[in-house]
Amino acid sequence: VQLVESGGGLVQAGGSLRLSCAASGDPLNNYVIGWFRQAPGKEREGVSEIVFDYGTTHYADSVKGRFTISSDNAKNTVYLQMNNLKPEDTAVYYCNAQSRAGAMVIYEFWGPGTQVTVSA
Repeated sequence: VQLVESGGGLVQAGGSLRLSCAASGDPLNNYVIGWFRQAPGKEREGVSEIVFDYGTTHYADSVKGRFTISSDNAKNTVYLQMNNLKPEDTAVYYCNAQSRAGAMVIYEFWGPGTQVTVSA
């Protein structure tokens, strides 16, 4: 699976961005798709994920109520709508696709990332 993120950019605090993760090479039906982010000097952290087949979603506490993950099966694409952005949301955002057996990750793919910068 090849993943390509888009939609990042520079936005003022309180603004919105929508990130897209377009997949090619394999349908995403059997994957859990996640958005991760990594700020300078910090470890990569999970932001949100969606079970593509079922639409089940999960969010990090820091983004609950502000971010919404969704999928478009026809386009093999996952989106992350980010509202009420804060300067602490500034990071490189990565799309991740995991094939899991229960809680175990069998294999995974990463996109190259897209920069999100939120100014105060």
